Amino acid sequence: MTSSISESWIRIEAWLVLHAPRTFAALEPPAERSAIAVAEQAVGQSFPEPLVESLLRHNGMGHYDLLPPFWSLLDVQGIARAWQTSMKIYGDELAGAEEGDPDGEYGPWWHAQWIPFAFDGSGDYLVIDQRPYRRQGRIGDADHETGCSFSRHPMWESLPSLLNATATALETGESVDGYMPVAVDEDELDWEF
Repeated sequence: MTSSISESWIRIEAWLVLHAPRTFAALEPPAERSAIAVAEQAVGQSFPEPLVESLLRHNGMGHYDLLPPFWSLLDVQGIARAWQTSMKIYGDELAGAEEGDPDGEYGPWWHAQWIPFAFDGSGDYLVIDQRPYRRQGRIGDADHETGCSFSRHPMWESLPSLLNATATALETGESVDGYMPVAVDEDELDWEF
């Protein structure tokens, strides 16, 4: 059973406090609902409820790895900027792009109904796929060089699944989708392949 966003955050925070306090300290305070509304207006769609719930817990973080293997959370303004930048970069390609199999392993290069929520510092984003298909809500890796891919591993089914798998890996020390959590210098979270 997948934990709720709030339950997963409680578990993640508890582990970070004990094992990676620098990563814990990088977590920002909650976003304001008004800031979320402004960002939703900027991207022209509502954020999925699990993302809103997560943002109301932590409005992003600095460039610290939190999600396996090297993803940091965007704040509300960063979400809107990442979406707008991606739309500018890929806008011309989007008009003539084929949708492809919406439930497949690979998506188009970018899609207007993807909501970026995490970044790797190299121009790539984790996105929540909001297209109205069977696997709506799944997590994709929008790579600026190779396009977007969607793993079939259960942790990538949704944001609640991703946070739950992250919390479980932290608590057990076991790998998830090939990534193992480690505390670097006893104060910062990292993930080994």
